[in-house]
Amino acid sequence: MSAPNLYDALIMDHIRNARNYRALVDATQEAAGANPLCGDEMVVGIRLVDDRLADVGFQCTCCGISMASASIMSEMVKGMSRAEVELLLRHFLSIVQARAPAVPEAMSAEWRAILDTVNRFPSRVRCAALPWTTLEAALQQLQPP
Repeated sequence: MSAPNLYDALIMDHIRNARNYRALVDATQEAAGANPLCGDEMVVGIRLVDDRLADVGFQCTCCGISMASASIMSEMVKGMSRAEVELLLRHFLSIVQARAPAVPEAMSAEWRAILDTVNRFPSRVRCAALPWTTLEAALQQLQPP
């Protein structure tokens, strides 16, 4: 199986079987995000326990790229410390928004799938980034004044 076909299969799996696609009823915070260019809307809820993301859930009215990106994101960040999540967010957004042709070797297949999709369809950058920027907004709301 060639790389684009593998990536397409990963994206389709996360669209058809989105992980953590649910309202998080015990969220300690949530944020809403939107992509006005295409109409995608997303809510990301997180539950922090001892400065770790114990759980994350999302709901959306969105395209498949946003759905797949949210599903991948939710699986990756669950169990991470807040600092780890913030570092991951900055790293992911810098790569996707730059549509970097050179992908770090250590990048997961899921990230490669998103980046491949964005590189083939540059108009979808905001779709792929929406879950991540919405998670970032939720984390920022949790910081003390």
